[in-house]
Parts: sequence; C-alpha cells; structure tokens
Amino acid sequence: MIVVCPLSRLAETLAATRARRVLSLLSEGAAAPRLDGIAPADHLTLRFHDIVEPRDGHVPPGEAHVREALEFASGPEPIVVHCYAGVSRSTAMAYAIACAREPARDERELAAELRRASPMATPNRLIISLADDALGREGRMAAAIAAIGRGEDAFEGAPFTLHQAGAP
Repeated sequence: MIVVCPLSRLAETLAATRARRVLSLLSEGAAAPRLDGIAPADHLTLRFHDIVEPRDGHVPPGEAHVREALEFASGPEPIVVHCYAGVSRSTAMAYAIACAREPARDERELAAELRRASPMATPNRLIISLADDALGREGRMAAAIAAIGRGEDAFEGAPFTLHQAGAP
C-alpha cells in the first residue's frame, strides 16, 4: 500500500493508515514535519523543488533523489509519501514506487489507477522520466503518465491510496 497526501494532512493520514514508513519530498528550506511514533530510520526526507527544468535558485529532482526514494520504499510495508500539496512530487514518486514494487505490472494500468484514485494528480514529469530510466521501463512510464493528462486544478490534493495488485 502506497498512500499519498499533502503535508497539511500528514498526521491524520498516518493515524488513519497506521503506516510506519514516511517519504517526505520537500523544497530546500521547508521545515521537516515532526513525526511522533515513526522511527528515524523509517522517515526519509528528500529536498528538491517541484520543477521540471533548471531554474535559478531552485533544486530540480535528480537521479540520486529518485534512486534513494526507490531504495527506501523497496520493501512491501505500507508507506506514506507526501510533499507540500500532494499533487505533483508525491504523486510522481508514488507512481514510481508502485512501478518498482510491481515490475511486471503494466505502466498504463498503474497510471489509470493513479488517475482513478486522484483526479487532481499531476505527476512531476521530470521525476517520472528519471524513474522510468532508473527502472528500465524504456519510456513506458512517461508515456502512461502523459496519456492520463494533467489533473484537475487544486491547491492541494486529497489523501489517496495506490494498492498493489492482489492486496486489499
């Protein structure tokens, strides 16, 4: 189970899901959330901005960020992935994690599940491209995300879950 939420709903999402692993995707300088009951080894914070091309004063998502996130989330245990709004960085990384955890599952099927779970999800294209390369998906992840298109406009997303095939 991969749960996505905005920062503003992290505490309630953790309480509701009882997940014990958290991936925080935050901009440089943003305060890291305090996570009561989560062991430090079970919380990874990666810092980069929600951009898709270089921009002065901003840190773009990079190959190292994606690889570190995928390694951290490689186990089967439930994980909560959040960014500030729960719309772009976190939805992209959740999709990447789902593809990594289920290497035989069709990318289009996972992208369609992402769209059904979150009408406002607009996965960061650069994260998707980097994950596509890291996972050897040969452009299929990027094509699947392009096919679902931009999500509905929203200030922030609502929490949602991506279930692994065969999981409840």
